Amino acid sequence: MQVAGIFSIAFVDVLQPPDQAIRFRGYLQEDPDKAFAELSRRFEQLNYTPSLSRDEDNAGQDVLVAVRGVARPQPSRAWINGVLFVATVFTTLLAGSFYEGGGIASGVPFAFTLLAILGTHEFGHYFVARYHKAAVTLPYFIPFPAIPGFFSLGTMGAVIQLRSPIRNRKQLFDIGVAGPLAGLVVAIPLLVYGLTQSPVQPQPTRVAYYLQEGNSLLYIGLKYLVHGRILPGDGLDVTMNSMTFAAWIGLFVTCLNLLPMGQLDGGHIAYALFGRRAWWLARATAVVLLILGFLGWQGWFLWVILPFLFGLRHPPPLNDHTPLDPRRKALGIAMILIFILVFIPIPFTIVRP
Repeated sequence: MQVAGIFSIAFVDVLQPPDQAIRFRGYLQEDPDKAFAELSRRFEQLNYTPSLSRDEDNAGQDVLVAVRGVARPQPSRAWINGVLFVATVFTTLLAGSFYEGGGIASGVPFAFTLLAILGTHEFGHYFVARYHKAAVTLPYFIPFPAIPGFFSLGTMGAVIQLRSPIRNRKQLFDIGVAGPLAGLVVAIPLLVYGLTQSPVQPQPTRVAYYLQEGNSLLYIGLKYLVHGRILPGDGLDVTMNSMTFAAWIGLFVTCLNLLPMGQLDGGHIAYALFGRRAWWLARATAVVLLILGFLGWQGWFLWVILPFLFGLRHPPPLNDHTPLDPRRKALGIAMILIFILVFIPIPFTIVRP
């Protein structure tokens, strides 16, 4: 028997007849991490993938589900990543040159800053996933056309693809937290430097309208650190150069990624910290974003729709039994504070003087 000596069975039922998914209820007889490692080894020999959780609503029973099939990811095609990256370099250079109003070379500060932040973020995920021996692709950069007269960043961001299931909450947390932390390590110094090169000037008055970037607590603090005053204020604000704008976008992307919903980085972190209680947090976040969409920036509606389309509730890892250790819990609480610091309630406002 595949569970002998590890799992004491109280009840067995077949979820998908004849034998596609089998559920065992009972109690573990040893440490959950060790038990899951051994159960995985045994079931994989029979071409099954096990998952382990605890049912707090049913006398704290442990639940083991074995599903037929084992993920065996095929090698990815790195040349696709390379082509997409080169295309994204070109489109972000164009976007930066349109922002600066010069030739394509003038787009270098914008393109370098934005791609450095996005790339560091995704490679943070990539290297931690490799450390945990998870099958993962190199980052896919997503180019987006840059057209004169139209607002465009030249990219829709970058993503990696995990090609094997997340095994436990520790792995889920580490992979989820690595991207935002790595991105911030690059974004904050670049933003500070950009602010030193961006003058404080009167806000436009002789234009039909202009686009005002939103303030997070961190952005307000950094502007105060560099320029010694709260901005915007008294009709003055920072006139962002392209590097500053790209770094601000980097902070905004971090804000979006840390939303505790679905498969976003914040969703990974929240589930690793709170388990299935994070599903309620995701719903509450969606409600808050809907309210902000009606009161401020309508772009929040998209960030409510997307998690609903791809799954508002974060799926559990295979071993959903073992909680995080105290060190990771402390870092998780710190990430919640970081999210509060980088969150921008109204990212963009059209101002008509």
